[in-house]
Amino acid sequence: MYSASEKLAIIRLVEDSELSICRTLVEINVSRSSFYRWYQAYERDGPDGLQNHRRTSRQHWNKIPESVRELVVDVALDQPELMPRELAWHLTDTHEYFISESSVYRILKAHDLVTSPQFVVMSAAGALQNPTRRVHELWQTDFTCFRVVGWGWYFLSTILDDYSRYIISWRLMTTMAARDITDTLKDALEATGLTEARVHHKPRPLSDNGPCYISKEPRE
Repeated sequence: MYSASEKLAIIRLVEDSELSICRTLVEINVSRSSFYRWYQAYERDGPDGLQNHRRTSRQHWNKIPESVRELVVDVALDQPELMPRELAWHLTDTHEYFISESSVYRILKAHDLVTSPQFVVMSAAGALQNPTRRVHELWQTDFTCFRVVGWGWYFLSTILDDYSRYIISWRLMTTMAARDITDTLKDALEATGLTEARVHHKPRPLSDNGPCYISKEPRE
């Protein structure tokens, strides 16, 4: 269970992140339902709303009102092409009521409005189609996020050579900005000597195409 100060730190981190809310929450392993519950309490009561209160009864404090359940069913029948996730977003955007994707799914399932998914069975290939054949042909880069209790959130930026699996450079930072990627890349170029050596084939970067990777600064 997070403390009030940790909840506030997470809210500030999401507000300042260059990534989308959903992507940032995935990276720090916080559920969207918990975050939006904290955020609504913070907007309503300020930092005091983030305090953990002991429940005094066994009532389901977060039970979805029957009127909202009926609204979910009505919208689902009116727009059957919407998936549970899209329906949850639609209700939040148009009716200003936040409801999680899992809650929408349970309501639809209870009314037999969930169709069976069509699965496509795919077998894994025995080998990569285009494997790397030399060092510095392909560099992989990504962030690893972790929380230090009492300190806050930290982000480890790494550059890994795909062929040798060797970590060429890394930096530990408190943000996931484009300049952080640029600094880690500069360290890798200096460590390998590719800033001065004349090479026929420059290393190709491989990332998850997050905002900090596809921005203009790292490409320069």
